[in-house]
Amino acid sequence: MTDGTPDSRAPRPHRHHWRRDLVELAALFCAVAVADGIANLVAHGPSGPYLLVASAVALLVTAGFHTWWARRHSHAPPPGGAPSSGPPAPAPHEAPQEATDAPATGGALWRMRTTVRDEPGSLASLCTALARAGVDILTLQTHPLPEGGTVDEFLLRAPRELASADLTRAVARAGGRSTWIERADAHDLVDTPTRVLGLATRTALDAAELPLALRQLLGRCTIQSVPATTLSGRPNAGGDAPVEGVLEATVMRLRDPSGGAITVERPYLPFTPTEFARARALVELDARLGPRVPRSRDVLTLPEGNEITVRRADGDDLAAARAMHDRCSERTLALRYHGPVADADRYLGHLLSPRFGRTLAATTASGRLVALGHLLWDGDETEVALLIEDDWQRRGIGSELLRRLLALAVDAGSDSVYAVTQASNTGMVAAMRGLGLPLDYQIEEGTLVITARLERARPARRPESVLRQEN
Repeated sequence: MTDGTPDSRAPRPHRHHWRRDLVELAALFCAVAVADGIANLVAHGPSGPYLLVASAVALLVTAGFHTWWARRHSHAPPPGGAPSSGPPAPAPHEAPQEATDAPATGGALWRMRTTVRDEPGSLASLCTALARAGVDILTLQTHPLPEGGTVDEFLLRAPRELASADLTRAVARAGGRSTWIERADAHDLVDTPTRVLGLATRTALDAAELPLALRQLLGRCTIQSVPATTLSGRPNAGGDAPVEGVLEATVMRLRDPSGGAITVERPYLPFTPTEFARARALVELDARLGPRVPRSRDVLTLPEGNEITVRRADGDDLAAARAMHDRCSERTLALRYHGPVADADRYLGHLLSPRFGRTLAATTASGRLVALGHLLWDGDETEVALLIEDDWQRRGIGSELLRRLLALAVDAGSDSVYAVTQASNTGMVAAMRGLGLPLDYQIEEGTLVITARLERARPARRPESVLRQEN
């Protein structure tokens, strides 16, 4: 707000008030005289009744005309000389043509992040530049930087013909630097507090959701969980992090509550202190809740009549998984782990940890574990793996586990899944083909890598063998 001197030419309300009083008094006397004359004319004149009716009609017409005029001009702008409390509106010809090209509800959605100077007017200049380009700002977040400056994150609706390069140049002319922009979708329309609460809820229900929640919170990034020790028991490089975490530009390291460290890397865009605080809060929530896994289960009936229960597995199933290893043949273990059979038990702790993915277990009616299916987070990629006890192979259990793992991958937002096996593993190859998805095959030194692309993944068909679901 600015202070100024009142205009000396403005009318003073206290000047010549006595003249106004005289004029009003004279008008009152004239009105009384006219009313007396009309009353005498109506009472004593020969056409008095007609004159009274004509006067009533004239008054009605005048009142109707006044009502119509008031409704038509009630929203008219004030005269040009009238004072205004706000800034003057631009003339119609001053509005840029681009601003009229973006429809109110159409256009392309963009997520944009740029850095501006931390000084008054810098954000206003940026918003003005976006408005001149016909861009509508849907949401705005500000992330102050400790060294000065502010990172502004926008969700924008822009004209479809406006290219990202043109939008970036407009932002640069307005003072924005280190600008990053990518396409957005309808899911980004959810405000940040609601989205963070949703991610916290998913993390609270399932410990395996923490890496996925971090990825959705921080955008496109690579998340790796590094165990505290190697399979041989030695300390793992990068498997330790301080309690408060470490933030280094495009890399943050957080202490994993289950042991080891969680490394998050985003090479194309540095993390802000606000993002680091949000990620650390999710990890602290996971630490307070402890190990947890959903306990829902599906009971299936195999063609020969046996019932199989499919459920989530975790570290509590370690002893049962080792017992299944003892019942499996060396060939079955070799096809699954691609290494010395004696080392198979060492992988189980890693595979059953919810930090590295999700595991499904198939158990018999007596509770014996006969099959495991793993969905493993491998940086930006997702791996699927199956292990079926010899006596329970070729009964459809592997295909059922694979379909369910695929549904979990789609829910996690994975673009593709891959399986590492051997060409002689006809059961795994047939199960991957049975998904009905585009497959890519790569053979390297006898190892077969089958990749299934999920962009056209259709909902998994519910098999007829499913009888009931227990919670």
